[in-house]
Amino acid sequence: MGFSRKLTIRNYIVEGFLLLSSLLILLPVMIMIIGSFKTSAEVLDFSLKFPKKWMFSNYMTVFREGGIGRAFLNSVVITGISSVINIVASSAASFILARRETKFANTLYMYFFMGLIAPMSTITTIRIVQWMGFYGSVTSVILIYASLNTAFSVFLYSGFIKTIPKALDEVAFLEGAGVFSVFFRIVTPLILPVNATVAIMVFMSVWNDITIPLYFLTDSSTWTMPLSIYNFYGKFSRDWNLIFANLVLTSLPVFILYLFGQKYIVSGLTAGAVKG
Repeated sequence: MGFSRKLTIRNYIVEGFLLLSSLLILLPVMIMIIGSFKTSAEVLDFSLKFPKKWMFSNYMTVFREGGIGRAFLNSVVITGISSVINIVASSAASFILARRETKFANTLYMYFFMGLIAPMSTITTIRIVQWMGFYGSVTSVILIYASLNTAFSVFLYSGFIKTIPKALDEVAFLEGAGVFSVFFRIVTPLILPVNATVAIMVFMSVWNDITIPLYFLTDSSTWTMPLSIYNFYGKFSRDWNLIFANLVLTSLPVFILYLFGQKYIVSGLTAGAVKG
């Protein structure tokens, strides 16, 4: 048996194993989706069996009793603004770090890089936010999310910007352009793949998180969708069909975004990794 044939057989085995693994991952997701259309009694079997009658009214109950509309708006505002702040701040910082080959710039880059492994100190952050007067507000959550994802964003941006020829900057400076003009008119259009990657990754990270809103949002009217599930479960802990419906509604925006944006994630990560 030749080497190429052995390699082909091995690839088929690996693909088959990955396919089976994906089915195992999708199994609880399918149970959740199908269970969201069942009655309170039918859903208790937690199986893939289709319901006798599809209860679309479960979703109406969730909208009416769970405050999904307001929670959805809160999640959109928090996720959207924190993503924009992260993209603008991280890309601008990465541009300076990538272009200035000094010890201070390298040290600052390592400082950002440490953020990938350094955990967040919740108690310290709460004290800082209280000192700044933002505790309990949406502003505090937005700033925390924007800063938490900065390390990963700077890592991607820096690797990509280093591949952009410095000659473009020098020509622009000779033409009389300033630093801001070079960044926004020359560099920004070139880093659109990384912008898409960072936006999607930050969006999914912020949207699915429950810890930060739980600690920093004291008013239930500002709660996000994942946190509304926590509150909804307290009211309907026995109605798993309604809980499943709530989970489906909360997961749907992330699923749609990832479905249409997965190619940008792959291209952006590949560009930053290979070219960096």
